[in-house]
Amino acid sequence: MDKKFTSDEVPLAQLLGQADSGALQLPDFQRGWVWDDYGIRSLLASISLSYPIGAVMTLQTGNPEVKFRPRPLEGVEGTQQKEPDLLLLDGQQRATSLYLVLKSGRPVPTRDARNKKMERLYYVDIRAALDPAADREDAIVSVPADGQVKNFRGEVQLDLSTRDAEIAKEHFPLAAVLDYTETMAWQLKYLSEGPGESSDRLATWMAFNEGIINAFVQYQVPVIELIKATPKEAVCQVFEKVNTGGVSLTVFELLTATYAADDFNLRDDWADRESRFDQHGVLGRFRETDFLQVVTLLATLARREAFLVKNSDAAVAPAVSCKRKDVLRLALEDYQQWADIATKAIERVVPFLHSEHIFTSNDVPYPTQIVPLAAAIARLESDADSFGVRELLRRWLWCGVFGEMYGGSTETRFAFDLPDILTWVEDPEAEPRTVREAQFQAARLLSLRTRGSAAYKGLYALQMKRGGRDFRTGTTIDIHAHADDAIDIHHIFPQKWGSKNNVDARLIDSVVNKSAIDAHTNRRIGGNAPSAYLASIEKSDKISEAELDAILRSHDIAPHHLRDDNFPAFFTHRFERLVKQIEEAMGKPVNRASDGSDNPFAAQAAGSSDPAAVIAEMIQQGETKVIEFKSTGRLNTFTGDKDPAIEWSLLKTIAAFANAYGGSAIVGVADDGTVVGIEGDLPFVHKHDLDGWMLWFTKAVADSMGKLTAADLDIQPATIEDKLVLKIDVGPAAKPVFAKSPKDPKPVFMTRLGNATHELSGQELLDYLQQRWPTA
Repeated sequence: MDKKFTSDEVPLAQLLGQADSGALQLPDFQRGWVWDDYGIRSLLASISLSYPIGAVMTLQTGNPEVKFRPRPLEGVEGTQQKEPDLLLLDGQQRATSLYLVLKSGRPVPTRDARNKKMERLYYVDIRAALDPAADREDAIVSVPADGQVKNFRGEVQLDLSTRDAEIAKEHFPLAAVLDYTETMAWQLKYLSEGPGESSDRLATWMAFNEGIINAFVQYQVPVIELIKATPKEAVCQVFEKVNTGGVSLTVFELLTATYAADDFNLRDDWADRESRFDQHGVLGRFRETDFLQVVTLLATLARREAFLVKNSDAAVAPAVSCKRKDVLRLALEDYQQWADIATKAIERVVPFLHSEHIFTSNDVPYPTQIVPLAAAIARLESDADSFGVRELLRRWLWCGVFGEMYGGSTETRFAFDLPDILTWVEDPEAEPRTVREAQFQAARLLSLRTRGSAAYKGLYALQMKRGGRDFRTGTTIDIHAHADDAIDIHHIFPQKWGSKNNVDARLIDSVVNKSAIDAHTNRRIGGNAPSAYLASIEKSDKISEAELDAILRSHDIAPHHLRDDNFPAFFTHRFERLVKQIEEAMGKPVNRASDGSDNPFAAQAAGSSDPAAVIAEMIQQGETKVIEFKSTGRLNTFTGDKDPAIEWSLLKTIAAFANAYGGSAIVGVADDGTVVGIEGDLPFVHKHDLDGWMLWFTKAVADSMGKLTAADLDIQPATIEDKLVLKIDVGPAAKPVFAKSPKDPKPVFMTRLGNATHELSGQELLDYLQQRWPTA
């Protein structure tokens, strides 16, 4: 194996001489010199005792693939235009400190223990240095730049402002220790004019020269020198391994130094782009390194595609990647080619996230997922705005979130996300690996308790997207309401209530028991039982019970469970609603426990909430915005025959509830509340039984409105007055639902206006869509 470095010992004077001449400089990515006065004195004391101070590491220059803009060590002047022979990778703080003290000839700019800036000159107290009982660090003295140490009253305590004063106080200036001429001049003056007897001065100087001065003059610094051929990523990796500052450099800082060699200021370029991103709160955590990853993904994909045009062997083609080493290899011309394209794509990510009701940087489930999303949008160009492609991107996004795919090292996933998404757009059967591999365990809902989890944030966004209405104002939660009303996620059954009623705190804190609620309403909820705070809201905000029920349904909350303070029934119903939302977002079933144990209250809720009693209560309430009665689903009670118009009437109600804020269709009950039952429908369904009716209706909804709407239904039978009645719960839809009549393939849009179902079209439809799905 070829050796990548050499090691040797270099005299300290030679090393500092190389720095002074510009032969040894710093790579521009090195941070500034930061040592304080105490650190400098400690370093000087170590050298005076010939103690090791650690090796320094240098890099031979001249490799065209490893170009960093050089800069002189701090304090070195007149070498800015000189090309160095060596770059100092490790040892900057020590080398700079020694250069400033021993070679620069000027006061050293440093800081005191309180981080206050000051300038100091450094001396050795000769008598203290020769005292074997004294601490050597006490013998290294620093004084202000004027050479005078004063007390708080301004009285001079130590004066070293002139050569005569230095001699009198027997303080040798370390600025002269490597300068033979200056040292000899100081020696001669000390021997002839110093304090005490001449014989004592001679003995003192000889001991000082032998023990202290020679320690500096003869000091050897271990130097590890990386050879010229060392690749850039290895240089950067080595630098970080040995960096005594303890702070890893980012690829941005390293690339800034690389581009500076070609007179391109990456830092200024990023500042301009960052100012554009800062206008969007949802990009608040998007950093410069993320931006470089987007650019690198685009550049490496273009490089791979160009290769494959000439060579069909994909196995040897350059890889799509944005790993650290690939970012460090990003050529300036590639950056300049793709940076503007990446910037525009990142800005286009903003409305996409807003359409998913992700409004702030704190709401973004995985900030890292913006990287491949932006790269994909950049390559898809205008196609990314088409409905079909946005649906694919949406599914990819939520599979990543609920599959919790971006929690660890993500660069490898980014690399296959980009080409996978592009292939998927061309071939809908070719699902990306992120979509294919994503799995969600239903029991995970029980452990999602804080917004630190991506899946928790994802459910928060889905709840708002499905039409969650503000408890207090009743308006749909969009980006404006989110900010204006301080919308956040809060408990539905309060923690205090849960504690009083011995409910497991883990379930009270679960995302199942939380929803988007404004700060004003949350304060009113306090620790009260739901039945109490709902009554308070109705009274203080003049909201009818039926209207508040509609608002609760928009959050997938069964109102009667809250009004009965029935936590098990509430939890079970909402657990199942959230499962369906996740399945709709991911486009695949979630994983369920075969024994139903993932829903902790399923068995208890089944016994605690009598469907017949619930339906009877709803019949007593009468038709509202969220309740509608249907005598039958297929039978025309006047003709006694199956009637498509009757079927279409029920389908329109389902579509209307989905497009509003959810609701319940009670089938088997006449408009006036008379229970008639669905028995008349059974001759017209398979096997003439309830299962046949439910199969028929589910298929009818799927044919009319799509499988997603059909999957969102919850059909619950009950026997009332010895007649079979069905309650069909419909959740609020995350996007507009258009329904097709069995007799007419033209889709129509239905919604609830007051207590009735209406068809909208033209400007009315456009206005409603904007109001209901404002970010769609």
